[in-house]
Amino acid sequence: MRLLTAALLLLLLPAVAGAQILLPGQATQAVTAEGLEIGTSTSEIAITSDFHGADLTIFGAVTNTDSLLLAIGQYDVVVVLEGPRDNATVRRKERVFGIWINTRSMTFEAVPHSYSMSSSRMLDDVTTPLDLTEQGIGIDHIPLSPVGFVGNASNLGEFRQAFRRLQEKGGLYDRDPSGVRFVSSNLFKASLRLPANIPNGVHTVRAYLFKSGKFVTDKSVPLRVIKTGIEQMITDAAHERPISYGVFAVFLALVTGWSASVIFRKD
Repeated sequence: MRLLTAALLLLLLPAVAGAQILLPGQATQAVTAEGLEIGTSTSEIAITSDFHGADLTIFGAVTNTDSLLLAIGQYDVVVVLEGPRDNATVRRKERVFGIWINTRSMTFEAVPHSYSMSSSRMLDDVTTPLDLTEQGIGIDHIPLSPVGFVGNASNLGEFRQAFRRLQEKGGLYDRDPSGVRFVSSNLFKASLRLPANIPNGVHTVRAYLFKSGKFVTDKSVPLRVIKTGIEQMITDAAHERPISYGVFAVFLALVTGWSASVIFRKD
């Protein structure tokens, strides 16, 4: 009988050791995942005749952080500003009989017209290229899906590189690998550059949180970019009354040309 009792005690020891003793009124607490909150310095950008670009400041906070991982810098934040999405066509010119003409083209579906990105460090140090592609983070990882029949698939990579190169050259795509700074243990500040030719419409400010190289969560807020003054009047006239706008533009060009010929006429 004693041997049987001892055997039962040995079998119950692991369960007793792993049991959790709760006092009255206490309950088990589930592990809460990290959260992310962001805000912008302004919710609307007004484009006037003297607009030459601007800087947008984003403030944010990381909640429910692990103090040890935070102390050793295992949290990274990437902040992007995506412009309105639309189809974009890339054309390739070739010299034919001494004349440069468009010979091939490719249209990409629903790509952001502008894209500005800041991060706490280089993207390759934040996470793997596979994760960046999966989340669509970074200029080199923006999904560029061709519309319709592609033909020779070997040209797809060439047109994708050409599109990214043209957007960066025009200032519409921009990246800053040190634009996000932690100002305290869990508060950060980011700066994004808005080009002078930023398009109208509703843009999206989106922040991504990574922990030890793994994506955790993201947060987004809208940003409106609108034209004001005479620029808005001209834009509205061109879209709402295209025929009248075209006739007035031709008339204005004729008057301007005639006036210039009269003023600078040699007697």
